[in-house]
Amino acid sequence: MMKLFRLSMLGLAVAFLLISCYSNTPVETLSPDPFADLKWIDLTYSFDSTTLYWPNNPDGFQHRVDAEGVTELGYYYSSYTLLTPEHGGTHLDSPIHFYEKGETVDELPLSKLTGNAVVVDVSEKALNDRDYLIDSAAVLDWESVNGKIPENTMVLFRTGYGQFYPDREGYFGTAKTGVEAIPELHFPGIQPETAEWLAKARKVKAVGLDTPSLDYGQSKDFAAHQRLMENQIPGFENMANLDQLPATGIYVVALPMKIKGGSGGPLRVIATIRD
Repeated sequence: MMKLFRLSMLGLAVAFLLISCYSNTPVETLSPDPFADLKWIDLTYSFDSTTLYWPNNPDGFQHRVDAEGVTELGYYYSSYTLLTPEHGGTHLDSPIHFYEKGETVDELPLSKLTGNAVVVDVSEKALNDRDYLIDSAAVLDWESVNGKIPENTMVLFRTGYGQFYPDREGYFGTAKTGVEAIPELHFPGIQPETAEWLAKARKVKAVGLDTPSLDYGQSKDFAAHQRLMENQIPGFENMANLDQLPATGIYVVALPMKIKGGSGGPLRVIATIRD
């Protein structure tokens, strides 16, 4: 016991010595910021009055002014109330969105929200067919050029539909809102079998795309959502600027509002390109 005590005390002494030395190190001698020269690309649409939500969603984005202007004491002050559904604009779908035992937004480990990513460009086919379903053949064709997708990679699909955002008709396929709009939704999505293949054969950590949904517009059962989320894989929807990313060499940080028990939430997602 005495020997262990002495070792513990020695460890504490070394730790205090290291902290003391580091705290006294001149700022100019510290290592430079390793992220200072990185160029970040914003993959997020701003939230405002033009933000697109699912057609039958009764509420949209609201940014209410609570205070704005110069106070009686002469200083400027502003404060606002934010009102928004979980799913709209650039946002996260947490696994519990379509899986009863799925992780909620606050339960998602940061490892699933940060990491290496690839972009699979299917825009040529998707822009020629509003009901295009991304199949595994499209991913295998991509892999024949770029190599097999490593495990724990984020897969982002570029359909080209980001060019229509926030024009509702161009993006959703219909300008209508409400329940009557649902049968008229036409935009690309992921084939359910492909979603399961990505989960099981490629063991991806997250999937995103530049459309309103992981499933295509005419889906009735949102099966692609189900296949991904029963494997605890989150989704990113309504992503912006995927056309600014290369096929590989990408690192993504996708941090949602941390809503306790949430099925999704507004997402700020950014990417940097590795040399």
